[in-house]
Amino acid sequence: MKIVLQNLTKRYPNRNKKIKEDVIAVNNFNFEIPDGKLIGLLGPSGCGKSTTLNMICGLEKPTEGKIFFGEDDVTELPPENRGVGMVFQSYALYPHLTVLQNIMFPLENRKGKDRMTKEEMRQKAEEAARLVQIDQLLERKPSELSGGQQQRVAIARALVKVPRVLLLDEPLSNLDARLRLQTREEIRRIQKETGITTVFVTHDQEEAMSISDMIVVMEAGVVQQIAKPQQIYEDPINLFVARFLGTPPINVFKGEVKSGILYIGKDAVLKVVPDSKWKEGAQDAAPGVALKEGTVAVGVRPEGFVPRPEGELHCGLTAVEVMGRDTSIVATNDAAIGGSIRTIVSTEEIAHAQGETVNFHLKPGRTYLFDEDDGSRVRCKFLPLQ
Repeated sequence: MKIVLQNLTKRYPNRNKKIKEDVIAVNNFNFEIPDGKLIGLLGPSGCGKSTTLNMICGLEKPTEGKIFFGEDDVTELPPENRGVGMVFQSYALYPHLTVLQNIMFPLENRKGKDRMTKEEMRQKAEEAARLVQIDQLLERKPSELSGGQQQRVAIARALVKVPRVLLLDEPLSNLDARLRLQTREEIRRIQKETGITTVFVTHDQEEAMSISDMIVVMEAGVVQQIAKPQQIYEDPINLFVARFLGTPPINVFKGEVKSGILYIGKDAVLKVVPDSKWKEGAQDAAPGVALKEGTVAVGVRPEGFVPRPEGELHCGLTAVEVMGRDTSIVATNDAAIGGSIRTIVSTEEIAHAQGETVNFHLKPGRTYLFDEDDGSRVRCKFLPLQ
């Protein structure tokens, strides 16, 4: 079931009576969610992602715009008639009912021709329980389950109705790190097996990138970028998106382009030329602005640093942290926003980080320029100095 959002907008009256303007939670959201895909709505708290989910579900009514499930306009349709399954952050299980009874509950509320017998309801509930691998726990109460098991009960309860659309509102935020990893893998498996169009709301970029077919990045009610997870990571359209995705986060410096050379502080680090494949104003061009001389913001992913004695970027060495698979060099640079930077390097490269200073080459493919004023991506190409 594809979902089409047309000019979706949600405004709330401002509680501050001195301010007449409404609070805009979601602003002109346009997107078509393909049938059978898992879409991640990603952004910081207050960005409008849960409000968007609630409008799709029917718990919130849009101020403007329309919502279509397939060809059906469901904008004015009550939640119970939309054919959606909703999984909340808090699980919302009935403590006095068993797992089986919790899963069966949505079926017991059916009326008329949709009403089912007790045996049919039990059969459907057992099928949903098997799908989420809790069929051995049907007689337990929620208090006798772990957090991950309770979340699976909530998912089974949403699936038992065979919904056209599955909506998940930060379903993993109450779980510990290891359980989150296991449960998100289960969610992906279940979505693949059922083929149900799924919308997954989270503020955790690692969760969104690991299980989503497409990611929608939002800020202050506005969609910033829609693309596949790796594409957003490798080709962010602005500084907000670049900063929001990635662990550790992207390192940002104050830089300057002079005579075709990119400088960070006093260090000349890379040659920079216009991107010949990108033309400003072209209909199929990626969002961004043209390269020009002057000050810029420079973003370098943590894996974009190569420590070498002859490296162009000169930094003060703070610490070398070995964290199992990864080795991180923490360093300082006067041009870095916040003063410090964090890099991810191979174990063999630690030898080049000795003493009080460390020098880096920058990888062209992991370095980005952004407009200093509005954070728009500056479209260009980098070349080594030598």
